[in-house]
Amino acid sequence: MAASVRLATLADADTLTAYNMAMAHETEGLTLQQGTLQKGIETLLHDKSKGQYFVAEADGKVVAQLMITYEWSDWRNCTIWWIQSVYVHPDHRRQGLFKLLYDHVKELSLEERAAGLRLYADIGNSRAHLTYKAMGMTTHYQVFEDMTD
Repeated sequence: MAASVRLATLADADTLTAYNMAMAHETEGLTLQQGTLQKGIETLLHDKSKGQYFVAEADGKVVAQLMITYEWSDWRNCTIWWIQSVYVHPDHRRQGLFKLLYDHVKELSLEERAAGLRLYADIGNSRAHLTYKAMGMTTHYQVFEDMTD
C-alpha cells in the first residue's frame, strides 16, 4: 500500500475525532465525550503552539494519525516533542503506517532542533510497547498522573 503523510487540517476533524474515540475505547476501555473531544481537536488545529496532527493517507483516505505536543526542557534548553493520539485504522495495521508517521515526525523534530521524541502508552498495551521498542525507543521513566477529568 502506498501511503503519504501530511499535516492534518480542519477538514480532518471528524476523522480525528472518530479515531480518537476508537483508540480510547480500544486501549483503555474509555468512552470519551465526543463534543469535548471534537472541540479539543479543532482548538489544536487552529493553534499550532498547542501541537500538530499528522495523518497518513492511502487511496485518498486517512488511515492513521499521530499528534505531537510540546514540553519545554530547562535541562536541554529546547523543546521535547511528545507523540500522542496514535491510531491506525484496524484494516491498515501491520503495514508500516506508524513507522511512516514516526519517521516523518522524527525528521521534522531534527529540523526544528527538538531535544527528542517521547510518548506514553497505557501500561497494558503490550503490542504498542513492542512496536515502540522496535522503533528504537527506550524508557527509563514511569509516568504518574493526577487527572481531574
